[in-house]
Amino acid sequence: MTRFALISVSDKTGIVDFARELASMNMVILSTGGTAELLEKNGVPVTEVADYTGFPEMLDGRVKTLHPKIHGGILARRDLPSHISAIEQQGIHTIDMVVVNLYPFQQTIARENCTLEDAIENIDIGGPAMLRSAAKNYRDVAVVCDPSDYGDIIAEMKKNDGSLSMDTRFELSKKTFAHTAQYDGAIANYMSSLKADKKHQNRQTYPEILNLQFEKVQDMRYGENPHQSAAFYRERNIAPGTLASYRQLQGKELSYNNISDADAAWECVKNFNEPACVIIKHANPCGVATGKDLLEAYKKALQTDPEAAFGGIIAFNGELDARTSEEVAKLFVEVLIAPSFTEEAKSIFNRKKNLRLLQIALGTNTNTFDLKRVGGGLLVQSPDIVDIIAGDLKVVTKKQPTPQQMQDMLFASKVVKFVKSNAIVFCGNGMALGIGAGQMSRVDAARTATMKAANAGLSLKGSVVASDAFIPFRDGLDIVANAGATAVIQPGGSVRDPEVIAAADEHGIAMVFTSVRHFRH
Repeated sequence: MTRFALISVSDKTGIVDFARELASMNMVILSTGGTAELLEKNGVPVTEVADYTGFPEMLDGRVKTLHPKIHGGILARRDLPSHISAIEQQGIHTIDMVVVNLYPFQQTIARENCTLEDAIENIDIGGPAMLRSAAKNYRDVAVVCDPSDYGDIIAEMKKNDGSLSMDTRFELSKKTFAHTAQYDGAIANYMSSLKADKKHQNRQTYPEILNLQFEKVQDMRYGENPHQSAAFYRERNIAPGTLASYRQLQGKELSYNNISDADAAWECVKNFNEPACVIIKHANPCGVATGKDLLEAYKKALQTDPEAAFGGIIAFNGELDARTSEEVAKLFVEVLIAPSFTEEAKSIFNRKKNLRLLQIALGTNTNTFDLKRVGGGLLVQSPDIVDIIAGDLKVVTKKQPTPQQMQDMLFASKVVKFVKSNAIVFCGNGMALGIGAGQMSRVDAARTATMKAANAGLSLKGSVVASDAFIPFRDGLDIVANAGATAVIQPGGSVRDPEVIAAADEHGIAMVFTSVRHFRH
């Protein structure tokens, strides 16, 4: 029996070699438009769909595969005599493989100058219809939507006399339904983001209908607690430099809490240009520092809270060498993250079989949206990626900050952004000295930060302080000033700002406003 493969692809990566292999297995290739031209040009025997159906392409190619001879050949069940009889009466051949990828809709709408007309013309109609038909009839038809699968498919067919197993066809079917769902979701997101004006050109940041698609990486032993089940999903088109793009080099399977804390560590350490180290425990930094190299940064970060660092997550923003690794290996660590590791470093950590070693390319990519699930709904916001620079600061006190204080305050502003609210952070000389996190009052956050520094044996004399939100009363300012702080960086914006500024002047310390709040809940 003659076997037919229908090939119509927008992304032509690898398609010539793939089609040539199929033809060598005596499959008849049906194709359309540019794909057919490419195959013919490269010596692959091909039959135009229009010649096969007896119906020419029309409407500038909008109608070419929407024909009973195509969909009948795809959808006919080989195990039902009535189906086979019906297509034979109409002179329809069964189609055994459908190789289709879709018009580049998402790439088109990503262009700044994309018009609605451009977007509409890149909405594929026939492609999704063929993919869904083939995926539905996977028992008899192999459906291929991803060029990266070509090699494995050919390898299996060569081993199995030109056929694919039922398991393979089922996996291809699942992948295809996810692919078409993502494609339709992108169209719905785009169309529902357009405002109802005359030209429908103005796009809203948040569409009226929000479709999200993630693929499962792994099931987990449990969630935050042993009685909760969990799984980890990542975006299908994952951005390099984000946590989910990690490559695990060694160690146990990551847990729910490992991944959550690792994300906090990685997002924080990416903020620094200098060699930096961040230590996270229960989603909060317990040590952050920069140094002349990673070893110095690590030693300084560990000083902030050596007790909390035990069993924590550590992230570096540079390649880990042997010297630094030998030092880190002295501490019990759950997860260690870096852009790269020297071979000597890998050898050192290999002694600790359970240590999870993650390699992530350093980059500035971040999520398009931050998401928080609530009962029956979803909160969606842009990520907090504002980075305070010296030009953003407004000095509000009589005392002017020194250049060193300015540098320390900018460092502190990077740290406090990743501390759970209410947050107070003492810093100095490129390191966090005391961190007060997750308190119900800002005064308690200040007291906690002071206490943590004392417990670690760190002096706060001459330090600077960052607050994630405005300091509402002078009592919070009094606490940090009495602890030894000489400069404060905060958003400002309280009705009692004059009272707090007067307190700073009374203590003879400098204070700057950023006008940027960093609540983190």
